[in-house]
Amino acid sequence: MAFTVKILDILSLTHDVKQIKTEKPKDYSFVPGQATEVAINEKGWQEEKRPFTFTSLPDSDYLEFVIKSYRDHDGVTNKIDSLKVADELIIDDPWGAIQYKGKGVFIAGGAGVTPFIGIFRYLQSINEIKGNRLFFANKTGKDVILESYFQDLLGTDFISILDQEKLDGHEYGRIDMEFLKENITDFSQKFYVCGPDPMVKGISKLLEQLGAEPDAITFEE
Repeated sequence: MAFTVKILDILSLTHDVKQIKTEKPKDYSFVPGQATEVAINEKGWQEEKRPFTFTSLPDSDYLEFVIKSYRDHDGVTNKIDSLKVADELIIDDPWGAIQYKGKGVFIAGGAGVTPFIGIFRYLQSINEIKGNRLFFANKTGKDVILESYFQDLLGTDFISILDQEKLDGHEYGRIDMEFLKENITDFSQKFYVCGPDPMVKGISKLLEQLGAEPDAITFEE
């Protein structure tokens, strides 16, 4: 089922990421970590649907998305980047496999952190943050979405790693076998992985090699 919602607020989070708040359809519900297909309610764009994750809490009276724009080609995210308050989006029903199943380690690459924003905000709202950790991989410091939020929320349980810039307060390199061994002592806990497909497949494989149960690794199929 499709719903048309008006944009209520737009906030820039980084040089290419915006937080977009919209109306919420009556009785619309989702689970933190889930996504929906989104299109722009303008001629020529209504059928161009792309998946975006909810970053608002399920009981909020609005919906919120954190969207990275790829400005190097004339696609949906580039068009979304030019939208203004009162413009309209079309959303479908919610879907998605990334849901919280218990305390563990969250591993994100770039815009793959968006399902975890919704989950962490939910855990914060019910005082269940403790015992969860976030490893967040990006290219450079300016790419890190909501860095200060995660630092304040998680403290030393938040590790940012950059592979194209050496910067104080961030590790340098990639989330590889060595990084996982150095930063995780218990591979029997739950893992949540989200990012580009090759990264998700690669990290899931490494986790299994290090002793994680395949059923304990949650990612979007």
